[in-house]
Formats: sequence, structure tokens, C-alpha cells
Amino acid sequence: MFLRQHFILIANIILFGAVGTLAATGQNFAVLVAGSNGWYNYRHQSDVCHAYQILHKNGVPDANIVIMMYDDLAKNPENPTKGVIINHPNGKDVYHGVPHDYIGDTVTPQNFINVLLGKKDEMKGIGSGKVLESGPDDNVFVYFTDHGATGLIAFPNDVLYAKDLNKTITQMHSGKKYKEMVIYIEACESGSMLEGLLPDNINIYATTASNADESSYACYYDDKRETYLGDLYSVNWMEDSDAEDVSKESLFKQFQVTKKKTTESHVMQYGDLKLGKARNVSQFQGENMINKPEPMSPLTDRLNTLLKRDTVATEDVRTAILSRRLANLPANSAERITIERKLAEAIQQRSVISATIDSIARKSFQVNRADYYELVTTKRIPLTQHDCYMSVTQHINEKCFDIQNEYVLNKLWIVANLCQVGLRDFTINNAVNDVCIGVNSMVFIFNCFLNNDETNQYALKISNKSVDKDPVQTSTIVYGVRNRRPVYNGTLSTVSTFILEELSNDRHRPIECLPIDDYILFMKMILLEIILEKYKEAVSSKI
Repeated sequence: MFLRQHFILIANIILFGAVGTLAATGQNFAVLVAGSNGWYNYRHQSDVCHAYQILHKNGVPDANIVIMMYDDLAKNPENPTKGVIINHPNGKDVYHGVPHDYIGDTVTPQNFINVLLGKKDEMKGIGSGKVLESGPDDNVFVYFTDHGATGLIAFPNDVLYAKDLNKTITQMHSGKKYKEMVIYIEACESGSMLEGLLPDNINIYATTASNADESSYACYYDDKRETYLGDLYSVNWMEDSDAEDVSKESLFKQFQVTKKKTTESHVMQYGDLKLGKARNVSQFQGENMINKPEPMSPLTDRLNTLLKRDTVATEDVRTAILSRRLANLPANSAERITIERKLAEAIQQRSVISATIDSIARKSFQVNRADYYELVTTKRIPLTQHDCYMSVTQHINEKCFDIQNEYVLNKLWIVANLCQVGLRDFTINNAVNDVCIGVNSMVFIFNCFLNNDETNQYALKISNKSVDKDPVQTSTIVYGVRNRRPVYNGTLSTVSTFILEELSNDRHRPIECLPIDDYILFMKMILLEIILEKYKEAVSSKI
């Protein structure tokens, strides 16, 4: 009897001890985010899809993975393989099975923050409503890929600032949302999101595609799809995860491999560097011994290295794609003429952006005794004046152009410098007002699909906008062009009437008009904002 009781006691200790150990081990959770949209940004969503396949294969449950991506690639008119997305030349489809938690306009900085903080109530009725439900025993992996700039990363229609990201991370720590967390960021100047901001004592290890001052790089241009399939840093860490036994590879080893193969930028690490050496990749990306890794042969590794020689800086991707398309088109073809025009417009757009930012810098010092123009336009200064920077960049977004544009992002370090040399945000914002209202002329085009069988272009050219400061003057002229034929010449105040009348004359339904080409960059100009709002009101009243 005594022996039997003794055996039962030992069995219970073993059983409950084992259960207790299992519970303490915790689970793996992940948030994967692609912050862009559009075919030329293909690589970002492709990266996220590939990352999902790695975690899924490694046994991380879909219930524990939150995916945020615009999801405009699989069925995109430019996709020659509908329903398929690849992350490597001639690679496997990485789109199949990917959860559609947050797509389209639900991919926002605020939703990302709510997901990280586990705010289920705030996410009710938005996408899948899924949030991080991790706790103090769980490991969390966060991967973000998109455009970036000094102290910010971009989303389709907004940006997330470094200050807000790090505030969220601090709240996650105080709220016991993780035991340990790993963050990978693919973006230009991504080091600026964490440098000097991420503590080294809150159990977080992070790596970034670049330091605080440089671009990240796209790679794997695909002639069939006419876009870049991946980002250099991202495909390097993911191809490593595919090939290695992640249960035996430390996070630091993956960082070293990625750093060595990412030759165009400086891959960085932040946070608790001891954690990076003490923990294996599998503790954050999952470990499923049923699915063994697929070791990369030296020949395959060499081939991938050769394929990555087509890398291009993120801010140059748009023009690089157009240039590649142009090289494959016959002379004098209609398509070649179209691409030549788009390339010329893209180059002109870059010139306008550079000139505008430069003018803002010059104007900012006109009311200040100290003139640091040369300094702020030639030397990068680490960002610490986050509030000033946030205020000015949002003002530029409102008054000048969309700061999600990759070339605008590439110039925002100058804006950060203006704040760093002691200028107040209201001083810089006044300069923004003067510069952006004074732009001489822009063109805005609408592509109107009428019954899906006819396309009409409506172009509006706004000239001498600065004279509109005086309501008595009527020098601001709007030229309306339909299919390259002038159909309207008048003042801004009646432009919406012109558009509405033109649409009414077509007598077709339904009407869907969308901004096209690269003119969307200038939507946020003051006068174009007025036009767009009036136009939306006119069209919505007819649908």
C-alpha cells in the first residue's frame, strides 16, 4: 500500500512538473507588416508573404500570426501570374495560405500599434480584429518592411514615427506582452527608428537593414513581372532561415550572415545584444522538426549572390524600373513613348522635390540670424528633436506633397537637421507655407473608366498659384484637357463644375475616376486639395 501511494505521489510530481514546465515555456507570436502598395513596391508584400511561409512551416500557428499588407498584388492587372507572388527569380509561390488580417486601408500605423498592444476593443470591426494575445511567458517576432526616412517608417497612407514606435514598445514591456521580443526592420534609414531610443534592458533584440543615414536596397529584378521581387536585407535573412537549422543558429549568427551578404548597406543591431547571442532563431521564428531545413548548396549560394548584383537603392527603384522597361521596348512604339514620358515625369518630379526641400531650408534661415544652410543640407545630424520633426513633416505632407513618396522620404533628413540646429517648428512651417504655395505650376490627371470599355483622361494644369492670396485677382488659370484636347479655360472656383459637366456628357454608368501616373505626389498641394475634394463630392453625388 505504501509503495503504491509512493508511486502515485512520484507520478503526480512528474506529471504536474512537466505541465508546469510546458506552461512556462510559452508560445511564439508574430506580427508581419508590409507598409506599401502598388506594383513597383511588389517586393515589400512579397517579403512579408515569404516571412509568413517560414513561420508557418516552422509550426507557428496562424492564430498567433498577424499579417498586415495591402494585398493589391495577386490580382493586380500587371501580374502575369494571377494569384501568385514570388520572392525569388523563378521561386515558389509565397502567397498561398497567407492570412488576410488587415488589408487595404486598414494597414495603418494606429492599427499596427493597437495590434502590438493587444487592444481587441479598438480593432473590433476592422479586418480580422486579430491582435497580439501574447503574455509574459511568450516570445514575439515583429517584422516590418517598407520605405523609411530619418525617424519614421511609411505606411500606405501615413507614417509611423520612431518616438511613437518606441513608446509602444515600452508599453508592451510594462504591460507584460512578451517574455522576449525580436524586431527586424527593412527600410531606408531604419537604424534611426531604434538608435538611441531602444533600451538594452527590456529583453528586446533588433536588427535593421541599414544604419540611421543610408538607404536600403531592392534586389531580384524580374523581367517577366517588370519589378523587383525582394529587398536585399530581407531576402538574406529569410534565405538563411530557409537553409539553416534554426534550432541551432543564434540570432547573432543570423545577423552576421545577413550583414555579410547585405553588401550595399550597413545592417545594424540594437537593444539587448546578449540576448542575440544567447537565443536561437527558432525561439522566435518557430521550430518544427517535421519540416527539415533545405540546406543551400555552394552553387545555389553563388547563384543568388550573382542575382543580387542588380540591387538598387530604394529611392531609385521607380526610375530603375522605368529604365529597364524602356530598354526592352522597340523604338517609336506607343508603349515606349508612354514609358519615356513617365520616366521624364519621374525625373522632373525628383527635381521638384529636391528644389522644394532646398527652398524650405533656405527660407527657414531668412528669419534667423544664424545661417546653417550649408550644414543642414550637407551633413546628417542625429535626430533628437522628435516633436519638431513630426510637426514639420506633417505640415509638408499637408501643404507640399505626399511624404510617403520614396524620394521625398530620401530628403527628410534635411528637415530633421533644421530642427536639430535650433529652429522652432513654427519657423520652419512658415517657410513651408511660403515655398509650397509659390510653386508655379503642376499637372493633375484623372483616369476615368466609363463602363470599363472607354478611357478618358482629364488633365488640370494650375498656373501662378501664389496670386490666389489676393481673392480679387483671377490670374490663377485652370486648363482642362480631355484626351489631349483643350476643353476648358477658367478660374479655380469653377473647375469642379467643368469636371461634373464633362462626366455628365458621357452618359455612361458606373463612373470610377482615379488619380494616375506620378501626379498623385502633388495631391496634397493646397489648390489641388481643393480640386480633389470638390471632385470627390461631384462624382459621389452621381454614383
